Amino acid sequence: MNSLQPVQILENEASEEKGEHARLSSFVGAIAITDLVKTTLGPKGMDKILQSMGRDGITVTNDGATILKAVYLDNPAAKILVDISKTQDDEVGDGTTSVCVLAGELLREGEKLMSQKIHPQTIIAGWRLAVDVARKALIDSAKDHKSDPVKFREDLLNIARTTLSSKIVTLEKDHFANMVVDAVLRLKGSTNLDSIHIIKKLGGSLRDSYLDEGFILEKRFGVGCPKRVENAKILLANTAMDTDKIKIFGARVKVSAMQDLNDIEEAERAKMIDKCKRIVDHGINVFINRQLIYNLGEQYFADHGVTSIEHADFDGIERLALVTGGEIVSTFDHPERVKLGTCKLIEEIMLGEDKAIRFSGVPLGEACTIVLRGASNHILEEAERSLHDALCVLSQTVNETRTVLGGGCSETLMSKAIDELAKTTPGKKALAMESFSRALRQIPTIIADNAGYDSSELVTQLRAAHYRGETTSGLNMKDGSVGDVQALGIVESFKVKQQILVSAAEAAEMIIRVDDILRAAPRKRENPGMGMLG
Repeated sequence: MNSLQPVQILENEASEEKGEHARLSSFVGAIAITDLVKTTLGPKGMDKILQSMGRDGITVTNDGATILKAVYLDNPAAKILVDISKTQDDEVGDGTTSVCVLAGELLREGEKLMSQKIHPQTIIAGWRLAVDVARKALIDSAKDHKSDPVKFREDLLNIARTTLSSKIVTLEKDHFANMVVDAVLRLKGSTNLDSIHIIKKLGGSLRDSYLDEGFILEKRFGVGCPKRVENAKILLANTAMDTDKIKIFGARVKVSAMQDLNDIEEAERAKMIDKCKRIVDHGINVFINRQLIYNLGEQYFADHGVTSIEHADFDGIERLALVTGGEIVSTFDHPERVKLGTCKLIEEIMLGEDKAIRFSGVPLGEACTIVLRGASNHILEEAERSLHDALCVLSQTVNETRTVLGGGCSETLMSKAIDELAKTTPGKKALAMESFSRALRQIPTIIADNAGYDSSELVTQLRAAHYRGETTSGLNMKDGSVGDVQALGIVESFKVKQQILVSAAEAAEMIIRVDDILRAAPRKRENPGMGMLG
């Protein structure tokens, strides 16, 4: 007689979740990660302290991507949201919290629809219609001032202020907005931010930060070298300048007399001087090495009128090669093949209480340095993250010059367009479209909640204003009212807004499709001592 025993297909300790359990697990994880970061959204968003196991591992931030990167996650759906947040950060630099919040709110609405027995594919079909009409509404509302340099610069300043208003630098946002706009306009349309160097110097206040036209290297001139060099010809190198030492590890030299030892030292010294001579023969007046130079080389260069700078770390030497137009070399046998860097002026300056070297008049005119000052390392690190976000957004906006209104205005416009299409759409797809519209309206709701205002009152007023035809209405978080965001200068990049809409919809669609989660069995660790038995 055959007993109907369940057949085990998966390996021991492997697990499977099916149907509703799988969906619930996905929704719970994604919504939990959304609830974690949504309090950081908007100009009045709160900060998070991220504490690692190390002694000094504390980060204070309200940047969504930074928070999500630092959180260890086990839920697969939550990891998808982290990935879209990272992509948003890499692609456009800002909107990392918004994209995560919108995806989470879509899933919250999707969960309600599925509890009403609406099939996931029907929901997805409705959402796709909603994305198309929302994107069209966003494109129609976008403005482009590319042809007017004065208005375009004002757009860039407004975008910078809007981006920085939710950061730690919000009190000095006008000062920093001018700084980042000047830096980005020097790039002449390039999105490569390597030529904008950010230096963090402890001391002073954020207001003391400034933009320096040129490249600053946090190193000192060699002993006995002049502190100012005009019309510099620069040789950039990554070479060992200690060839006067025997380098074979564990080498032992036996000599029968002190004279033999002296001969070895003289030979090593002559070898080092020959290398220095070959460097000087390049016709240079500045030598910058990634590694140490040591006393003998430093003295030789000073005697022959060559200024030496040692231990320019890899980042520093790479940036110097970029901005001075030189090449990093390791051998010096063929001076005619070496491309030297040039610079009109190299001088020693003071940064706070430390000395540094400034390179002015470099061939790469885009090169500049932002010097950040602040009371603590945590403030400086968060200020750097804030400026990096603003620089990324502005560099993208210089190429994609369209702008849209912020303060919940664009979301309400898209929501209204979706609602109007939903009224004429038959079937259950209309319910999915309405849910997408509600998810979009959650963005201004959360912004108002985080500021401590009555979100229900403000969002209904905002919605009513848009239905009255006041299409530039948005949230004024300064005094907790609905105002004209165009007059207030609350402007965002079109590319950022579009990326938020598309990425959030795609991530939510991917998660809502899931009906099965398979977890592999954990790998067993083999005991190395077991093989020795017997």
